[in-house]
Formats: sequence, C-alpha cells, structure tokens
Amino acid sequence: MGTMTMQSEVAGNRNQSRLSGEFFNKLTPEALKDLSAMATAVNYPAGKIVFSEKDTASSIYIVLDGEVKLSMNSSDGRRLILRIARKGEILGLASALSGKASEITAEILYPAKLAPISRRDFTNFLMRHPEVYQTVTEELTRDYTLACEQLRTVGLSNSAPEKLARLLLEWSQNGKTTEDGTHFRFPLTHGEIGEFIGASRETVTRTLSIFKSRHLVAFHGSTLTIPSKTALESYAGN
Repeated sequence: MGTMTMQSEVAGNRNQSRLSGEFFNKLTPEALKDLSAMATAVNYPAGKIVFSEKDTASSIYIVLDGEVKLSMNSSDGRRLILRIARKGEILGLASALSGKASEITAEILYPAKLAPISRRDFTNFLMRHPEVYQTVTEELTRDYTLACEQLRTVGLSNSAPEKLARLLLEWSQNGKTTEDGTHFRFPLTHGEIGEFIGASRETVTRTLSIFKSRHLVAFHGSTLTIPSKTALESYAGN
C-alpha cells in the first residue's frame, strides 16, 4: 500500500523541471512539456538489470536520479564496462529507434529513479515534434563518441597505470574540487574497476596501492580524492 502511494505521488508530480540535462535543454518548451507528461518515475534497486544484451527493444529510459552501469560481454563471458550513465541521460535510444536488440546491458549501480517510455510512445512523440530528430542524432553521436573513448582507453593505452589514471581523471570531472583536491564517489570493487580497463582484479589492487603510496589518490570510505590532477596526468600519458 505504501509503495503504491509513493508511486502515485511520484506520477502526480510530473513536470518539466524533472527532465534536466543537455538533451532536454535543447528541446522546445512544447516538446519538453509533451515528453515530461510521459515520464513517470520508477524506483530501481541497486543491482537491478534494466535491460540486457540481445533484449528486444521495448522502451527508452530517462535517468532521473542515480547511476547506471553500461557494459557488454564477450562470447567467453568476459565483461567490459563502457561507462556510468547519470542523471539526464537517455538509455536504450539506439535500439529503440532501430527496433533491434540492445548491444549493451544496463544495470543499476546505486538505487535510482528512471522514467521508462515505450518505443511506440517515443516514436509518436518524434512524429509530433520532428525537430527533435536533430537532438536525437546529436545524442546518438555523443553515445558513439563516449564508447570510442572507452575502447581507446582499454585498447590503445600502454599499461594498467595509464588506463586507470585515465579512468580516474575522467570520473573526476563529475567531482567536487576543494583545496585538498578533487573528490568524487567511487564505491566500486577492484574487480569492477578491472572491467572498466580490461585488467585483472589483482592488477587493479596493485596499481591502486602504487597510486596511494605516491599520494596520487586517497580513499575515505566510498569517496576517492585526487590531490593533484597534474600529478596523475603524468601516468595517463597527458
């Protein structure tokens, strides 16, 4: 009863201000209002699989709050984490538009709120607002660019320290900078970090120990601090 009441309250509080981010900032007021009317927040627990590789595309998912891990698997079971999607991003856009199966798996990293919109409803929305196709194209291009950057890090970086340094510097862009350095949430296991950079858990543990001993990073619970980005950049090959 309490869960149903909460979901009703969330659904009843839908408005334009809930949809924020680069994609939504480009929409006309009319298109934003129309899309917001379809965006009902749904709570997802940590570890929940939103959609998997080879799933038939049925919806897009707008990230309203929280973080979602995007990954892909090889035929022998190895996993590569592509990136973490955050508030304001749209998941499943390419597969929903093409009607083909997804190429990635989306898993909730922390408890999150997503707004699923069915493929049919989103397609009808685009027909009502054809000017949005340009914004959709830009979003797809952004997704492609981010995927290429991750593959470049994994495939073309020369060493595990270089790959890990690049990853930490990338994530620090979403952090908070103070006189002590840049701080951001980083409660991933060493195994999950390895899935980001294509390295073993043991290699990640060893590399992080080196970084900590050289005061390149510091951990405080689930918060990671980079005292000097300049120092860490020397390991990233920048």
